[in-house]
Amino acid sequence: MLELKNIKKAFGDCVANDDVSLTVHKGTIHAIVGENGAGKSTAMKIVYGFYTPDGGEIILNGNAVTIKNPHDAIALGIGMVHQHFMLVDTMTAAENIVLGAETGSAASLDLEKANAEIQTLSDELKLGVNPRSVIEDLSVGQQQRVELLKALYRNADTLILDEPTAVLSPQEVEEFFGILRRMKEQGKTIIIITHKLDEVLAISDEVTVMRDGKTVGHVQTAETSAKDLARMIVGRDVLLRVEKTDASPTATVLEVKDLRVGGKHGASLNGVSFSVKAGEIVGVAGIEGNGQTELIEALAGLAKPSGGSIEFDGKDVTNCSARELKELGIAHIPEDRHKRGLLLSSALTENSILGVHYRPPITASSGLMSAAAIGKRCGEIIDNFDVRPGDSSQPAKSLSGGNQQKLIIGREFGLKPKLLLVSQPTRGVDIGAIEFIHKKLIGLRDAGSAVLLVSAELEEVTALADRLLIIREGKIVGEVDPKTASTEDIGLLMTGGE
Repeated sequence: MLELKNIKKAFGDCVANDDVSLTVHKGTIHAIVGENGAGKSTAMKIVYGFYTPDGGEIILNGNAVTIKNPHDAIALGIGMVHQHFMLVDTMTAAENIVLGAETGSAASLDLEKANAEIQTLSDELKLGVNPRSVIEDLSVGQQQRVELLKALYRNADTLILDEPTAVLSPQEVEEFFGILRRMKEQGKTIIIITHKLDEVLAISDEVTVMRDGKTVGHVQTAETSAKDLARMIVGRDVLLRVEKTDASPTATVLEVKDLRVGGKHGASLNGVSFSVKAGEIVGVAGIEGNGQTELIEALAGLAKPSGGSIEFDGKDVTNCSARELKELGIAHIPEDRHKRGLLLSSALTENSILGVHYRPPITASSGLMSAAAIGKRCGEIIDNFDVRPGDSSQPAKSLSGGNQQKLIIGREFGLKPKLLLVSQPTRGVDIGAIEFIHKKLIGLRDAGSAVLLVSAELEEVTALADRLLIIREGKIVGEVDPKTASTEDIGLLMTGGE
């Protein structure tokens, strides 16, 4: 169906694709895996017309093609669902889907016809999308289905999915895989860029491995294992499990009592109480959209509680601002790195000092900022957290998602916090970096910090947490020992089963 031959692409001195070649067969699910910055997304964005290659050839259905922009790709039957969805929140699903491919005339948009066609498409694949739903009212999983429908509405035969399960709950992943299998049965060709090796083994037919901008392997999924793929991806053996000693918690650092936060459709948090001690990781597990975001944002000073109290180090901080909390020793790694974590158009140097830009040695008593101090701090983050490429002058938006995450984690760890609030720490991060981040979190715990961890990855949160809280519909519905609780028991608490 698709063949890339010796694709080259550089951004200045950074070579993203260096003679990349791969073959994708018609009617298969083909996974592309590799470290952050390996060139996976760049190669697929070339196929979709986002980037023009500096060299090489794209062959589609046996014919060499030139793809100058996404319009060309769509005309050739290629669709792409990006890691960060491209939807207008205030518009309906149907309006988003037809945007740029409207039915009717410029003077008279036939939205009813579009609604009917989209409903038929949704029913055929059992997507369960109501075309009239407004995007901001849909869950993340439903929004992703809208993105799929957008590509299918344009008659895509080849679908490229960039980190398609990064924001889905375990239940949504299973449903999503069912959709992909049905699409495959209909003759669609699907390319998945992902870091999750268990999902690669569960859904794909073939796997291409990339490293440092090159293709380093191609295997049949049935003939490989997670361990073999990890070795190809990183170039060494990777620890696929979290190794840690038992925690030695000491004094209570965070005390949350009857915390309430209002939401657009009622209470997002409805009377949450728990504590976190120094020297322990407390995990919060739950299906996304059950109050986790509001919990972390209330604790970080980004959302105002409507009731209850928050105590930090024995002090009432319920109504403190984000800066005041940071000054007290609370660091925050947000779930949405683009919205809450980075200035995407600003250089790595500027991003490295967010939250400490007014403090010495970054800013002197004279009020002037020190370029040397900024460069030193940024360089330390790049070196200690392996941010690639390490050009501190480039904008944050030029980094892959995983390297953006490492930049944020390095910046927050540099604060040496008493309490770290961390949400989705390894979303969109490669297997080598996941191992690295997990070790850093455990190291922070062992150094005596308190850590509150929210993760949609059940395997991750149970492996890292010393105590595990289950949240459902804005309430803590249980606390379990992650060493002894089964996945089934935790899943039942998450979903409200008996």
